[in-house]
Amino acid sequence: MRSPIYFVAALAAAGIAYYLASPPSDGTSVAATEQAAGVAPQTGSESAADVGTSQVLVDTGTLVLRVDDMHCEFACFPRVKQTLQELDKVVSVELDEQAAAGTLDNPQVVIDYEPGFDLGYARQALAKKGFAKSSIVP
Repeated sequence: MRSPIYFVAALAAAGIAYYLASPPSDGTSVAATEQAAGVAPQTGSESAADVGTSQVLVDTGTLVLRVDDMHCEFACFPRVKQTLQELDKVVSVELDEQAAAGTLDNPQVVIDYEPGFDLGYARQALAKKGFAKSSIVP
C-alpha cells in the first residue's frame, strides 16, 4: 500500500524541483531586451538556439551585463574583466556601482564596446571561465 504513495510523492518532488530549477520569467521578451541593447536583428533562418551563438552589436555603445556567478570583487571580477577585455571590440570593462565598499552586492559589469562586438561570443567566453549565468540589464 505504501509503494504507490511513495511513487506519487517522488513524482511530485521531481516536479517541484524542476519548477524551482527553471529560470523565472519577468515578462520581458528576448527580442525586446536584444533590441534595447542594439543587437542586430535575426534573419528568418535563425532559430532561438542560434541567438546565443552570435549576437553582433551594430553600434558603438555601453552595455550592462549581470553576471550572477560573480560573487566577489577580488577574485571573480578580475577574471570576468580579463575574459571580456581579451575579446575584440571591447573598449573597457568596469564593475558597476556597489552599495558598500569591499563587498559585491551588485554583480553587474559595464562594458564599453565598438561596432561589431559579439555579445553571444562574450557570454560563451564567460561561461567557459565558470560564469554561465549572465544576462543583459535593460
